[in-house]
Amino acid sequence: MGGKNKQRTKGNVRPSSSGRAAEVLTREGGAIPGFVGFDTTLTSELGYVPALHGAEEIDNLVDADFRLVLRKLSKRDVVTRLKAVQDFGSMCQERDADDVKGVLPYWPRIYCKISVDHDRRIREATQLAFEQLVLKVRRSLAPFLKSLMGHWILSQCDTYTPAASAARRAFQAAFSTAKQPEALSFCKDEILNVIQDVLLKDTADTLSDPQSVTEEEREAKYMRMLTSSLLGVKRLLSLLPQNDMMAMEQRLALLMSPAKFWKYSRHKTPQVRGAFFEMLCAACELTPELAQAEAARLCPAVLLSIDDTDPLVLPAVWEAVLHVVSSIPDCWTHVNAKKGFLPKLWALLKEGGKGMAKALHPNLMPFLSKLPQQVTNPALDFYTTFFTSLILGISSERAASSPSENAIIVTSIVECLRFCIIRHAAEDEEDHQHKICSMLISQQLLPLLEMALENPTLQNGPLFLLVTEMIVSWEKRADGESKDSKGVFHGLVADFWEELGLVFTRHTDNEEANPQALEGISALLQVMCYPSRVNLRHAQKKKSVKICLSGDEEGDGVEVKQTELVEATACGSPQTCHFEEVVQQLVQLCLVHVNERCSETHLVFLSLLLQSFHTTKIFTTLVELDEKGEDSVSNPAVRFLLERVVPWLADKERMETQHLVEMVFSSLSCCSQQETTRILNHITTMGLHCGITLQIIQRACIDHSTLASCRDWLKGSVLGEHLLGVTQEICKVTPSRSDCASSTNCPSWTLISVVLSQHHNNEPLIGEVYMEKILEKLHATLSETKSLSDAGNMEPLVSFICDVASTFFSSVQDCLLLSSAEELLLTIFQLISQDQTRTYLSDSLLDKMEKVCVAGIKSLVQNSEYGVKEGGFLHSAALWVKSRLLTVSLDVKSLQYVVMAVQSVVETITSVCDEDSSILTQFFTHLMPSVAGWTKFRQALPSYWVKTPLLTSRYRGVCDTPSVDMWKLKMSNILPAHLCACALLGKVAHTITLSHPKNNKCQRHLTHIIHTVAELLYALQWCKEVEYTPAIVSTYHSLLTEWGLSGGLQDLFATNDLLETLYSRCFELGGLWSLTLENYIHTNNCDSLSKLYSPIDSLLPVTQSKLSTLQVLCPSLNQDDRETLVTLATAGIINWEEDDNVYGCVAVLMCCLQADTQVEEEVVQAVLATVMEWRNRKEDWFLFGSDLSKATTQQLNLTLELMRFLSWLVKHCPTSLSSNQWDFLLCAMLAWLETVSENVSGLWNPWVQLFASESAYLVVNLNQFFASSPPDVLEKLPSELEGEWRDFFLDGIYNLLLPMPLKITEAFKEPDDPIFPLAVLQSLGVALTHVPTQQLNQNNLPAKFIANQKTNLPQPLQTLLNTFCPLLLFKARPLQVSVYHLLAKVMPQLPECDSEGDSNKSDDEGDETSLSPPAALMAILSTCEELCDSILAGLQVGEFAVVSPHSVEFSCILGYLLAWKLLLTFFKSSPSHLRAHYAQYLKKTCSLNKLLLHLFKLMPENPIYLGQTPEPRDSKTFFTESLTLAVDRRDNIEWELPHLACSVYYSTVQDLPAMVRLWWNSQEKRVSGAVEKFTTKHVSPVLSAAEISSVHGSTEMFDSMTVKARSAAREVIATYSVDDIFIELVIQLPQNYPLGSIAVESGRRVGVSVQQWRNWMLQLSTYLTHQNGSIMEGLALWKNNVDKRFEGIEDCMICFSVIHGSNYSLPKKACRTCKKKFHSACLYKWFTSSNKSTCPLCRETFF
Repeated sequence: MGGKNKQRTKGNVRPSSSGRAAEVLTREGGAIPGFVGFDTTLTSELGYVPALHGAEEIDNLVDADFRLVLRKLSKRDVVTRLKAVQDFGSMCQERDADDVKGVLPYWPRIYCKISVDHDRRIREATQLAFEQLVLKVRRSLAPFLKSLMGHWILSQCDTYTPAASAARRAFQAAFSTAKQPEALSFCKDEILNVIQDVLLKDTADTLSDPQSVTEEEREAKYMRMLTSSLLGVKRLLSLLPQNDMMAMEQRLALLMSPAKFWKYSRHKTPQVRGAFFEMLCAACELTPELAQAEAARLCPAVLLSIDDTDPLVLPAVWEAVLHVVSSIPDCWTHVNAKKGFLPKLWALLKEGGKGMAKALHPNLMPFLSKLPQQVTNPALDFYTTFFTSLILGISSERAASSPSENAIIVTSIVECLRFCIIRHAAEDEEDHQHKICSMLISQQLLPLLEMALENPTLQNGPLFLLVTEMIVSWEKRADGESKDSKGVFHGLVADFWEELGLVFTRHTDNEEANPQALEGISALLQVMCYPSRVNLRHAQKKKSVKICLSGDEEGDGVEVKQTELVEATACGSPQTCHFEEVVQQLVQLCLVHVNERCSETHLVFLSLLLQSFHTTKIFTTLVELDEKGEDSVSNPAVRFLLERVVPWLADKERMETQHLVEMVFSSLSCCSQQETTRILNHITTMGLHCGITLQIIQRACIDHSTLASCRDWLKGSVLGEHLLGVTQEICKVTPSRSDCASSTNCPSWTLISVVLSQHHNNEPLIGEVYMEKILEKLHATLSETKSLSDAGNMEPLVSFICDVASTFFSSVQDCLLLSSAEELLLTIFQLISQDQTRTYLSDSLLDKMEKVCVAGIKSLVQNSEYGVKEGGFLHSAALWVKSRLLTVSLDVKSLQYVVMAVQSVVETITSVCDEDSSILTQFFTHLMPSVAGWTKFRQALPSYWVKTPLLTSRYRGVCDTPSVDMWKLKMSNILPAHLCACALLGKVAHTITLSHPKNNKCQRHLTHIIHTVAELLYALQWCKEVEYTPAIVSTYHSLLTEWGLSGGLQDLFATNDLLETLYSRCFELGGLWSLTLENYIHTNNCDSLSKLYSPIDSLLPVTQSKLSTLQVLCPSLNQDDRETLVTLATAGIINWEEDDNVYGCVAVLMCCLQADTQVEEEVVQAVLATVMEWRNRKEDWFLFGSDLSKATTQQLNLTLELMRFLSWLVKHCPTSLSSNQWDFLLCAMLAWLETVSENVSGLWNPWVQLFASESAYLVVNLNQFFASSPPDVLEKLPSELEGEWRDFFLDGIYNLLLPMPLKITEAFKEPDDPIFPLAVLQSLGVALTHVPTQQLNQNNLPAKFIANQKTNLPQPLQTLLNTFCPLLLFKARPLQVSVYHLLAKVMPQLPECDSEGDSNKSDDEGDETSLSPPAALMAILSTCEELCDSILAGLQVGEFAVVSPHSVEFSCILGYLLAWKLLLTFFKSSPSHLRAHYAQYLKKTCSLNKLLLHLFKLMPENPIYLGQTPEPRDSKTFFTESLTLAVDRRDNIEWELPHLACSVYYSTVQDLPAMVRLWWNSQEKRVSGAVEKFTTKHVSPVLSAAEISSVHGSTEMFDSMTVKARSAAREVIATYSVDDIFIELVIQLPQNYPLGSIAVESGRRVGVSVQQWRNWMLQLSTYLTHQNGSIMEGLALWKNNVDKRFEGIEDCMICFSVIHGSNYSLPKKACRTCKKKFHSACLYKWFTSSNKSTCPLCRETFF
């Protein structure tokens, strides 16, 4: 109606709305007009949900929110409907009852619709919502119950179980259990109407709309409705009260009378068929009269459907079958049993129920009991066929593959047999009775048993036990039945045993007897003898069914339990007389076959029989068969054992002896303990294989009674000596014996392991004496492996010893109380603590030994009486580890082995011991070195750690005899003992902390752990100061980080406790302890330090250690304490003649001054006056002109403090200095610089390096002061000072400084040498960055020229370039950056020299000329290119090369990029005409192309600036932030190259855009795509903004042309006007600027022809595209061209431009014929490309 895009009537500003229209109608007419499908009256079955505001009488009943939700329920979208139902349920729960009651009139119709929705989620949600509605409205639901109940019952039978459960819960909520029948009775007619409509009238198309619902969904809904309806009938019948059944039968008769109803028995859907049969079950049970009335159709429908084996149908069918045969007596008159029913039954049974045995077979016996004679006659044939079919079902595919199915079928067979035999045993006809019972036993039961003998599945099933139960029941009946029945059951038992014996004999008395059959016979006999031993896991749990038998002696009936197998109390074994006869016969047959034919199969069978039947009578039978037997032994079991079994055991050719061992113990069960001991001793001394002894011991330990009878033999000396001999034999450490140990199944080792590990009642299996001897032998063998050179051969032996030890430690309680066991454990610990290069043991064996060690320690510490006593394992292990740290040189790998072994010990102790145990404390204490030991460890640490803190002024130390070798790293692959001890003890402490995170008690017990933490911090500080070099120190630190020790375990103690410990160490020892204390204070932000040093004068007079402590504490001291120190130090300086410790006073003063202590000017003047006095009286203290290599470190330290004092004066009180004081300061500075220049060779000494550095920093401070001080400060200086500084001192300083880098690199050629003075180069570099350009132009460097080097530069500049350019490649970053800063100062001046040379060249040269940039720079660039090519060769464009700082590659790439940065500075400073020549040179050499390829391998993919995240759009990048190349930079060096690469790329595209664009266009697609993507994303926005900003901020003024910029649109507008001519050009920058071409668009123009206009636009586009410069430069070039045009100079007719685009020349070469002028370069190209010498215009020969 009101479409959004339709044209509205003029003035109608609101869209059409049917709701608003209805409201208007209501307001005007007072009533809603009646439409088709709507009703304005309130009836009892309203189906319309009101949505109009005008229907007042309806609107009062329904809340607005409910109205909205109910309207959504009619939507087509599934999700909308589901959400609406859920919202409805929530609203019913939350709203008031009155609001919910308003919905009730409209709910039935909605419920009836959505309760059968296609989507099961909606159906479930509907029932949940209905439950909430019911709980809210309660009795108010009653008026609407009849319209709801039909679909409510169907919902309770929904095929989707959650929906059905929800519906039943709602029903339960509405009606209690007692009220439910009443409610259903009230609505039964309505329910049956709904069900009848579904079953008899509705179709798939009537239940769903064919136009909106797919055929598949319609069919699914119809099937679901049919199923629910049939189950609904069943539920209705089960819940209705009995007095309604008569009326119900009448209604059901109407339902069941149509033929359509009975067709559901053959419906294609299994669910429908199953529901149909369930309904028939209910009908037979609850309405028997109706069932009888419909018997003609009901009986065939049920009885002829037994072959329906669908899992959903078969259980219901057979339940219906049982109901039919029980409730309809004449059921078989309606069915032909012989032709219709029984064939289907036989087929079903033969196939084992087709996989449905669990549902089918439990019903067979009840069914069998209800069969009349008319069906079973003739009985013999019927039972034969029935049981034959049943037994065939065992062999069906499903039964054969499923033990559970098989067990159910077997159970059913035996139960049916038992039932039939009992039933027919009570019959009067003897002949008929005997025939049936004999047939069942001989033709069914015995063949089944015989089949089971060779079928393991049947043997493991319930068959044998069920048969045993049946035989026992027969025997009971034979003893307790009437006289007539006694004979029957006696005969049955006798026949059974007779025929069973024949079966056994047939299988046994055979030379090729089947071992499986013999084992089956043994199993059957064992089950019959000991039913209680049957494994109950085979019991199948099924229902119990009661059947009634005629003439049963138990009255009500016999309860046949098909579920659980009975216990021994319920089922005894059959009478023993039959057993003994059968078993005697069998053992006789076995012995005959063994004696005559040596049958191993019969020997095994005999062993199995004797295990179950070891009676004296049996052994007597066996002995009587032996004619050679002697009567000297009265016990037949002993005779059989000695005369038969022992000789069989002694047969060495026999491979398998386990059955003989079983036979031995079967015989011993009939012997006394003395006889048992005598026989076993005899067997032990026979020299049998170890495997037999092992089997005998294992069999003896199988139960307590057997073990008790064999105890004397196990504890005796015969077995002990035998075992000791076995141990000695297998532990022979010779190459020839390694083959024994190589066998992984060696029975000797297993035997030793068993006798050591098997304990009973906390007593060893064998004698304790012999166990000690065996352990001593194992320990001795394991100890020998540590000294064998060829230990690899010993690995199998060691492995087996580990196996034995592991079993022994883990299974024997208190085994480690034996000293030999502790020694064995210690040896294992020592082996796992050593590197594999020493032990030659494999990883797998080491893992095994570690597990053995853990097991042993657990066993050790679990003993409550154990302590760390001298000589014990833990004590010995701790001392051995400590000794190893002291005496053995360990590398990182060896250290790991030791630490891991000790950690394993600690972890085991913590896991076993409780928190109060002192074992861990004692062990840790024994591991710790003594105070003297720690001191020895620290003294052994290399002392080159001093260098870094000394050069960074963090440490003021001395060295007695410094030498070159002292500062060279000599550590190879061996770690100092101090580092090893710290790692070990730190890891132990860390493990303890992790094990008991909340146990402070454990930490308090470890009184020495604070010393360990302090030493660990000391070791970490040492690693930090040596800058983690060499590589082994870095590896060591990484190991500590991996172990969680890089933080130093500071959290273990309170900050103050550890702080006091570190302070005391620092105060007493100084040295590295001061740096450790300093680092700890900064890391933990320690503020209150006053209690450490109070009072402050306790630090004076200073010693070396006190000075170190004071330097650390000074920044944290309060102002008063620092002023006190300044006063004391100043007094000592002024009274220097009386104080021997002048250096200490000056050092203390400088510590305070550097900590920003406020000092009065008088104090400063006094100190300065004293220093100037020293200049006159103690000049040697200043070391002017001295040989620094001969100066002591104490002398150098004093001079260094004087330098620092003068630098402090320059920074803090320059205006208070007089002229004489300034002269002293500046002259001292020059003298020190000269001293440094003369002592370059001595810079290997760190103190001399510091001397040079402090001198350079003094120069830096002076430069900064004179260069940056404001005029008011300079006015306060002496008048002549500034002039003297500029005219004299600067020359002197830089004449000394400029040659210094060259001198240093000549004296120290290897930058990786530890003595290389890198710190000096850094300080000198900072000083050189302040050199004035004039000093560089007029430098006094020694002249340096290179042969064949073309140059226009003056001699000083050329010398400067030739001297410093090669240093760009020197592997020292401070030097490279310093050289860059030096050369960057002179680069802008160099193009002027080329301008003079270029002016002498003729404009008329043919080709475009090229001009080389400075040759010295290009030579370095060429060298760097080759190096970078080799470094980056393996990378593709776009792949980021990660270069490690301080590597050779880093230096090469840094020099390369710095050289290019210098070249770009040179290029940018060049005038336009020279820039073209330089660009032509770069194009010829392809240098720029190589640079760009290299840059895209050095720039990161995401060049985010440090500390930024990539998410923000305005985040800083390497392109937005300028690069500061600081000489003394230390942090984030690894990001310097990427940032520098980005800076070079930005400068390149800014200064050489045309060449970059040309290169980009020439690249392959992959490269150009990567370049464009990166440039567009990161560079173009920054560069475009810079270009626009340069236009805005340009100070260049053009006559007759104005330039404006639009930054938002990236446009530049140039307006040119001369007289009446007006031209406007719009320059548009592309997105990928400068890679893409700049677009020149036409603006307004006045007074210019179209052709001329196009030419000028083309010219400007050409200039902007092909010239290397900015937009402003291109516009200036274009303006000159236009100006020349208006001046009358004609265009060159080749390029159609007045000014040449490359060399900016005018057309000068004129044709003599047409008089037109051309550019020389254009003509040259014309001639060479056309191969003609004619004029391009008139085609005449050009002269």
